[in-house]
Amino acid sequence: MYFSAMTRQELVQRIKTKKSYLCVGLDPDLSKIPAHLRSSKDPVYEFNMRIIDATREFCVAYKPNTAFYECLGIQGWECFEKTLRYIGSDHLTIADAKRGDMGNTATMYAKAFFEIYNADAITLNPYLGKDSIAPFLAYENKWSILLALTSNAGSMDFQLSEILHPVTGREEKLFEQVIHTSSQWAGPDQMMYVVGATHPDLLKHIREMIPEHFLLVPGVGAQGGDLQAISEAGLNSDCGLLVNSSRQIIYASSGKDFAQKAGEEAKKVQQEMEMLLETVLS
Repeated sequence: MYFSAMTRQELVQRIKTKKSYLCVGLDPDLSKIPAHLRSSKDPVYEFNMRIIDATREFCVAYKPNTAFYECLGIQGWECFEKTLRYIGSDHLTIADAKRGDMGNTATMYAKAFFEIYNADAITLNPYLGKDSIAPFLAYENKWSILLALTSNAGSMDFQLSEILHPVTGREEKLFEQVIHTSSQWAGPDQMMYVVGATHPDLLKHIREMIPEHFLLVPGVGAQGGDLQAISEAGLNSDCGLLVNSSRQIIYASSGKDFAQKAGEEAKKVQQEMEMLLETVLS
């Protein structure tokens, strides 16, 4: 099934051109956006547009988290769609929806985000197994981004649990089995993995497990992830990383200068990434 999206080759080229692997998370909270925007007809969209205008030269991807749009009802979904259109085709667009269901439900989710909203990629929960991911993989030119090891404290509850592999009989952590099994479903030109920035030691291990796949790494900035540690652990010859920053950038200021400050913060991250690309990959 063919629907246009940014290919791996195009993504790598943008990373090299911009010397950046920054993904800006568009998680607009009405209670946090600047007060002077709240009287506008569509304050969230106005906020997003200004953030995008201020940051687009410093990043290669945007990741709107659907929860921040769903909670606004119909207007929120309209804002989500308008935001994706406003970003355009020069940046990878990731619908951070964390969907995971079976059968026709998964098929309809894939249709919604890949055909109706035309996102390049979607985050997915692989807990239900291959048949819950297959409808997304049917879109050969779209990206499926599977949750592997998340940055929240609750990741300890299940993801790091020791289990017996049903085939090999070896003991391994649940996130390792998720990666081992799912990496057979699609190649690194169609599948990425979410690995939290708060696990740089395990990120290095994951990079050894899947040397070619791109890793989407949230948790930098407000959640305490260290960009240098992540980069040293996760960069490969194609970069292979998309490091997401949300609150650190989009809420850099709550005043009328919010867009300017967001741009300045994104530029700082990009400049650090440029140095890391030179030193780690040299």
